[in-house]
Parts: sequence; C-alpha cells; structure tokens
Amino acid sequence: MEQRPAPATCLVYPLPSITENLELEKLFSTSQPLEVELGSGDGSFLLEYAGRHPERNFLGVERLQGRISKLDRKGRRAGLKNLRGVRIECGYFLRYLLPAASVRVVHVYFPDPWPKRKHWGKRLVNADFPALVTRCLEPGGHVLLRTDDRDYYEQMQTVFQAATMFTPVETPMEVVEVVTDFEREFLSRGVQTLRATYTLTG
Repeated sequence: MEQRPAPATCLVYPLPSITENLELEKLFSTSQPLEVELGSGDGSFLLEYAGRHPERNFLGVERLQGRISKLDRKGRRAGLKNLRGVRIECGYFLRYLLPAASVRVVHVYFPDPWPKRKHWGKRLVNADFPALVTRCLEPGGHVLLRTDDRDYYEQMQTVFQAATMFTPVETPMEVVEVVTDFEREFLSRGVQTLRATYTLTG
C-alpha cells in the first residue's frame, strides 16, 4: 500500500495561557531573530517575506479565525518552517504575552483606522503603543508602520515623536517591495501608502 506523507504541522500555535509570556522556543525549531506582524490578515505579507528570509522567524498575530486559517493553509503549502501564527487580539498580545526584548522587528500594516474621532482610542497605535513595543523589542529593534488613512498616519507620527526612545529612519526597500493584499487593492484605486519606520535607540 502506498505511503502518503504526513500532513504538515499546523502553523497556528494554540496558546497554552493568556496570562503568561509565550515560550518562543516552543514555536520554532530553529532559534533565529524574530519578527512579529500585528494584524497579519490573511498573511500575504508574511508569506512572501518569510519565504525570502529563511534566516529569520516570523510570527503573525490575528484575531479573526478565517484570516489566521489562510495563513496556516498557505504557509504549509509553501513549506515555510520559519512562520507561525497565533489567534488573539493584537493589543493584548503585545501587552501581556510577548517576552521582554524578544523581537527584532514589529510590523503593523493597515490596522483598522477607526475613522470616527470618538473611536480613536480603539486604535492599535495609540499613546501607549511605543512603551509596549519598547518592552518587547531588542535594543536597536525596529517598528514598521503602513496605513492608507492620513489621520491615523499623523497620529502614528505624533505618538512616536513623543517617544524619545525611538528615532525615525528610512523604511528598508526589501520591505517596501513586498506589497500586502490590502495595499495592492488600495494602489489599484490610486490610494497612497503612507509609511513610517522607527528604531529603538534609547
């Protein structure tokens, strides 16, 4: 009887606790620099970027089951060993579950802009965000942001300008050239991508 290969291990990591720090060594078979995308959607950015950089580990954080399932399915199909996902709300994950000084890069691309002013407090990138990211970033780590919403972009700049531990830098071209599904749709309609990158220097 013909032997079929065993199915690839699910890339979505079931969180054993929502109150204790994640044990990153249990997620990846190889210890490598870690990059995290908060709000990974269907994984279009991470799938391509992880494929280009097998020397790094990537973790996608997404609240919606359908989206994280797409990351899992496409990542297994591509044979990516350096990609995992977790299903949880991004702000909570950043605040409570990421170990200190464990992440080289945090990516935040096209988060919900909550366009009504009365809802701006729900935005992921708010006044508390730089301090939360500082805790989990390695010294010299980076935060990369993208949005199509001008008001949100200005808020992102304002909160990081007030965070003296961060310095603005150019977004690396190797990141710019990887376009997300959302971004591709926006560009087709003539909507500009607004980018900002900050390095933890303080």
